[in-house]
Amino acid sequence: MSSDNIVLEHLRSIRGTLDNMAFDIQEIKGRVGSLEQQYAGRCNRVDRIDSRLTRIEQRLDLVEA
Repeated sequence: MSSDNIVLEHLRSIRGTLDNMAFDIQEIKGRVGSLEQQYAGRCNRVDRIDSRLTRIEQRLDLVEA
């Protein structure tokens, strides 16, 4: 086996590894995007609850306006 063939084999192996890593990164990006959407949804929900609670407290004169 010549040294050229050994280098080509290593390069093919490296390319395969990089392809796998690229696929994994795309999957991770998708999952992170999904988590970001869920987090944003929860933050919006908490903000709405906070606004409603503030209105309730003001109507009941529990806090200074």
